[in-house]
Amino acid sequence: MHLPISVAAAARLEILDEARSTNTELVGRASGLDGEDWPDFSVLVTDNQTDGRGRLGRVWVAPPGRSLAISVLLRPRLPAGEPLGLEHYGWLPLIAGIAMTKAVAGLLADHTVTLKWPNDVQVDGLKVAGLLAELLPSGEAVVMGAGLNLAFPAEELPTPTSTSLGLNGPRRGGIALAGEALADAALSRYLVELRSLSSEFLRYGADPAASGVSEQLSELCSTLGQEVRVQLPGGDDLVGTAVDIDPTGRLLVRRSSDGAVVAVAAGDVTHLRYE
Repeated sequence: MHLPISVAAAARLEILDEARSTNTELVGRASGLDGEDWPDFSVLVTDNQTDGRGRLGRVWVAPPGRSLAISVLLRPRLPAGEPLGLEHYGWLPLIAGIAMTKAVAGLLADHTVTLKWPNDVQVDGLKVAGLLAELLPSGEAVVMGAGLNLAFPAEELPTPTSTSLGLNGPRRGGIALAGEALADAALSRYLVELRSLSSEFLRYGADPAASGVSEQLSELCSTLGQEVRVQLPGGDDLVGTAVDIDPTGRLLVRRSSDGAVVAVAAGDVTHLRYE
């Protein structure tokens, strides 16, 4: 993989011909003896990930050249230099989701690009990207992984509810994009958006309202107002209406059975209109 990338957003950028998992690779490098060589916003990228992981332990594998695996190391610091408190880390995957949603929307005209809470990016209701955050053992950094479907033909899509950028006419400056030009454009847009959003979040002391992050999330999140089923980490299902997102980034669901509002920090969300 050889992309003609010019991305000022990345402090360090390495493009791998192949990786089992860019998240695992970057967590290992940033946690090792040479971890100081991997500063905030270091990036690993490949278009050939052989053992990727999705949310809830799912395996994520794609043929070479069909998708882009991107892992970004975030060592978040507040304006005075102190590390970001762990209580604010729940916003980082949501910020990455906003960034990928905006990046994809910038390449697709005449399509609706939204974010299904917490971090699935959809084009006209079909999944084009997913994100997975992994905390470093030190607890002061996180690797944000993203998998983006680039060039799957319709017959090779991983699920009936998936799509790819290539199937939706990606363009930049009026010019159709494919191959390495498409990968370059998608990666560049995502990193620039992620850098901008995370920097603003930190500049405002991790205040999602003051930084504008919560407003952007509300505008882009297709889950709000939907009847949903949430598969909770313990295996239970929560059915109700997604009514809001709280100040910590949790999804608030009004339970159908009794009207109680339940805050969900993690879970697999299904929009029931698709069932």
